Amino acid sequence: MKLTTKSEYSLLALICIARNRKAGFVKTESISSECDIPKGYLEQLLLILKQNRYLKARRGSCGGYDLALPPTKISIAQIIRLMDGALAPTGSVSTYFFSHTPLEQEKKVIDIFKEIRNFVSDKLERVKLSDLI
Repeated sequence: MKLTTKSEYSLLALICIARNRKAGFVKTESISSECDIPKGYLEQLLLILKQNRYLKARRGSCGGYDLALPPTKISIAQIIRLMDGALAPTGSVSTYFFSHTPLEQEKKVIDIFKEIRNFVSDKLERVKLSDLI
């Protein structure tokens, strides 16, 4: 598994919002500046997170973004899957994004990749946003 900047920036933005949520809605400019994320790219990511109900938004001078769920309810695995797709090293062992691959011919290889998938998935499912703030 290799994270793209899409996942990395999304996680950084969520951590920033979670850390600053006591002050109210967090402005895009603040997130961009604090996390060094290009503003235009950040806006695209925040929209995806909002559309998938991880964030809520408010317009106006007191506007910005806040978590739509408690940070204890957002796993790192959910965000990575949303932004990058499967956590599995190959499609033929993916739980959520299964696809047939040539490796299916070799059961021992598939078993190894399933172990890797399970380890990574279990770890990332257990780590919540609240653990990172």
